[in-house]
Amino acid sequence: MSTVSQHVVQELNRRLQAHREDIVRFMREIVAIPSMDGQIREVGERIGEEMEKLGFEEVRFDKMGNILGRIGNGPRVMVYDSHIDTVGIGDPDEWEWDPFKGKVENGILYARGACDEKGSTPGMVYGLAWARDLGLLDGWTVYYFGNMEEWCDGLAPRAFVEVDPGIRPDAVVVGEPTRMQVYRGHKGRVEMKVVAKGKSAHAASNHLGDNAIYRILPVIAGVRDMEPQLGDHPFLGHGKITVTDMRVKTPSINAVPDEAVIFIDRRLTLGETKDLAVAQVDALIPEESRGKMWVEVLQYAEPSYTGFVLPVEKYYPAWLLEEDHPMVQAGQRTRRLLGWPEAPTGKWDFSTNATYWAGVAGIPSIGFGPGDEIYAHTVLDQVPLDDVVRAAAFYALFPAVYAETE
Repeated sequence: MSTVSQHVVQELNRRLQAHREDIVRFMREIVAIPSMDGQIREVGERIGEEMEKLGFEEVRFDKMGNILGRIGNGPRVMVYDSHIDTVGIGDPDEWEWDPFKGKVENGILYARGACDEKGSTPGMVYGLAWARDLGLLDGWTVYYFGNMEEWCDGLAPRAFVEVDPGIRPDAVVVGEPTRMQVYRGHKGRVEMKVVAKGKSAHAASNHLGDNAIYRILPVIAGVRDMEPQLGDHPFLGHGKITVTDMRVKTPSINAVPDEAVIFIDRRLTLGETKDLAVAQVDALIPEESRGKMWVEVLQYAEPSYTGFVLPVEKYYPAWLLEEDHPMVQAGQRTRRLLGWPEAPTGKWDFSTNATYWAGVAGIPSIGFGPGDEIYAHTVLDQVPLDDVVRAAAFYALFPAVYAETE
């Protein structure tokens, strides 16, 4: 017998109305707490307080410093992933309001992190508590996972699976903004650098030197012209590549530089791999420069605010669930049961923690969250408060619907 009855849906809608002010207040309080550069302890503590108030069975920080909330005691494990760190605010003069206090106008909350991605946290926390109350978690143990993601996609999930709590979930819902649609994939990424070595000399005698900037120019031009040759996919789209930064070593501005380094962001569509991407850039190095120029995949080994370090390559695979996958179908059915308008499945243009969950670990994952990614990292960072509240019903209903769909 289905646990997802019309009575359950009606009760969820009643709770949405009854707790709207609580959810909105919670949302405004967490965006008001700065959590830039992975400094999430304070906002994590506030989220932990809310989970304890709602009766989560376990609330704690992991070794990396992410906040965990466990609810339910079934044999299968689901993770609700919401990154609670944000990028910085940039130039304060570009903001027309306090980026943390924010403002509400026409039902939209404008604040740093409103869209990317604190907007999913209130719905996840309240939705899971309601799911427990309404018997919608039979067979499931579910974790709310408030983590740091902005500086290295997938690192926090890797720590979840491989370090603490050391659990491989059976399913993951990523709360990055999806405009309240079900998302089922995104491109991957590999970050590279090309290093060119030269020979320094006084600028007045530049003929005695070997200018590293000039040596690297053919690679820059090759990257500029490469994109039409990259892979394509009917759903995820075309591969992308661009030079994003350049650094030069020189004894002075009156000397020939002896090293030049460019940084490359390569977006990988489905079927493109790290090895392919590196080989494509390596092929741009002129034969006469080999030995003086090479490609490297970037590494990430920065400590979190707790001092935790988990070294990884900055390679993030593409991933995709097919339209008929049970998890995707469960997401679509959840929306229908809640009476929402039909909407197609979608994909993100940016990268998320699902690059580890689904791309590396092969764990079925979908995306669902309020907000539109076009506002992420901008001074118009925003989320509709109605959607922040409504999302709680989706997060509450989804585990039971997925269990019945498989």
